[in-house]
Amino acid sequence: MRKILVVGAGQSGLQLALGLQSHGYEVTLMSNRTADEIRTGRVMSTQCMFDTALQHERDLQLNFWESQAPKIEGVGISVAVPGSFDPGPSQRAIDWVGKLDGYAQSVDQRVKMAGWMETFAQRGGQLVIHGAAVSDLDYFSRTYDLVLVSAGKGELVSMFGRDASRSPYSEPQRALAVSYVHGLGPRPEHPDFDAVRCNLVPGVGELFIMPTLTTSGRADILFWEGIPGGPLDVFNGVKDPAEHLSLTLELMERFTPWEYARATKVELTDAQGTLAGRYAPTIRNPIGRLPGGGLVLGVADVVVANDPITGQGSNSAAKCAAAYLASIVEQGDKPFDEEWMQVTFDRYWETAQHVTKWTNAMLGVPPEHVLNLIGAAGQLPPVAHRFVNGFDNPADFENFFYEPEKTEAYLASVTGA
Repeated sequence: MRKILVVGAGQSGLQLALGLQSHGYEVTLMSNRTADEIRTGRVMSTQCMFDTALQHERDLQLNFWESQAPKIEGVGISVAVPGSFDPGPSQRAIDWVGKLDGYAQSVDQRVKMAGWMETFAQRGGQLVIHGAAVSDLDYFSRTYDLVLVSAGKGELVSMFGRDASRSPYSEPQRALAVSYVHGLGPRPEHPDFDAVRCNLVPGVGELFIMPTLTTSGRADILFWEGIPGGPLDVFNGVKDPAEHLSLTLELMERFTPWEYARATKVELTDAQGTLAGRYAPTIRNPIGRLPGGGLVLGVADVVVANDPITGQGSNSAAKCAAAYLASIVEQGDKPFDEEWMQVTFDRYWETAQHVTKWTNAMLGVPPEHVLNLIGAAGQLPPVAHRFVNGFDNPADFENFFYEPEKTEAYLASVTGA
């Protein structure tokens, strides 16, 4: 029986560990926190998983919360009139919603990771609660057939060198601020179904709102992405959760009053329901070299860390775990050597490159043809439908999003012009 060590208990690490376990591997999982510490700790993300990623969970029968989590049937786009928020309140230039072919869902990672970790242990997996250092991995690499690193922060990430050719940004492109709330009303435009709402405020940032399942049941996530140094970049140093929510709502009232109108009665889900921070989007080399000569393979956002502006983080983690699992199983008894590690990452990059390209494009100032496309979606339901389903399959944006000629040809094909 081949022995595999997975370091890090997030979406990718746990999905991989449970998947490997189901295939009969002897799996050890290292986490720096217990399941209870995760469950009662601070929110970790703004995950919204689309159909392909959810299917990877279903394939491993890990979709424990599917019947409880809200079914997100659409994605809505609103764009503020540039400058209309000065002095405010903002007005909308664009507002529409498109339907997803398969519903999306969001489960608070405190719920999912704690539940999956307990499942892994119940199924006989070896769970080690320990914050791993490089020196630990140096030792473990000699006792395991493969070491996978899926802990995306801290010392371990330094083993994986930055890939400058694939990382155009060296600084954070957004300041992030998250609040989990109860009491948000429905969007009056579609009160009969749930949707992720993406509100773009040109030159300022973005507000995303998504239904979720948290530790206390149904909730909604309010998520500001502010251009650094701009009017949304005000959460640094805010420690009090109530102050964090108050700031969130003040900014909504000024920049997205149409969303603020349904948020006047919200309250935080719990004292740990806020999060703020920033990081530079970075692609890293997938193979880490240990001081003793051993090799480890980086997983998901250890090696491909995109900004959350396109909502792809947990989706990419699930897709990475699925690709790696397939590569490991296919390798059989052959060694997990450097060549195999590179090929395994390249297999994932086939998918991830499209996410990175789309995300980096959305971080910049949108060119005229993209604004025309988003505007046209308000009048042309097939355009709205195709755009929002790109959240599930970002590779499709190659066909109609990046190049003005392709955008014009696509819009002409829809209108018959």
